[in-house]
Amino acid sequence: MTDSIASDKTTMTLPGTLHYFPAPTTQAFCSQCGNPLSRLVPPEDNRERDVCNHCGAVHYRNPLIVVGTVPIWNDQVLLCRRAIEPRYGKWTLPAGFMELAETTAQGALRETDEEAGADVTLGSLFTVLDVPRVNQVHMYFLATVNSERLDPGPESLEARFFNLDEIPWEELSFRTVFHTLQAYLQSRASGRFATHYHSIE
Repeated sequence: MTDSIASDKTTMTLPGTLHYFPAPTTQAFCSQCGNPLSRLVPPEDNRERDVCNHCGAVHYRNPLIVVGTVPIWNDQVLLCRRAIEPRYGKWTLPAGFMELAETTAQGALRETDEEAGADVTLGSLFTVLDVPRVNQVHMYFLATVNSERLDPGPESLEARFFNLDEIPWEELSFRTVFHTLQAYLQSRASGRFATHYHSIE
């Protein structure tokens, strides 16, 4: 994945002058027939959509799902230091956008492998965080790390284990990561690991 959270700003720059960024929430042309789109409320709908008046396609834009893990090795948590924008150089839990044709669990395992190269056993769903400002929902699963061997991919500058009292709170990448780690510490203290829901406005 190119990123763990999207915005309407540039998120990755390749050599040259072209800048790549997540797609905006509207589009100009129909992906079915290539004709210009109109903004209107389709019949039996209740809000404006991008609609093609040539072929009839309605282009629904829905929130993106970000999936990841809270990987624990003994009493340490695994974090990755980002090698991509946004938040280059900041620490994050391994996570990223779901791909088509995969489950949330499969996506969380794939992202953990891609960003940290960690062998983990997936546990229960731990946090569900709405981020409506960027049209996303973030979902983190608890995970047990099976080996201390790590092999971070190109999206991570490094991956390492932190003692729970050494988490770099001031250097975390996103509020969803902050809230998930806080929820984990609270759950450890109480001994109850329920699913946490939070909305980040």
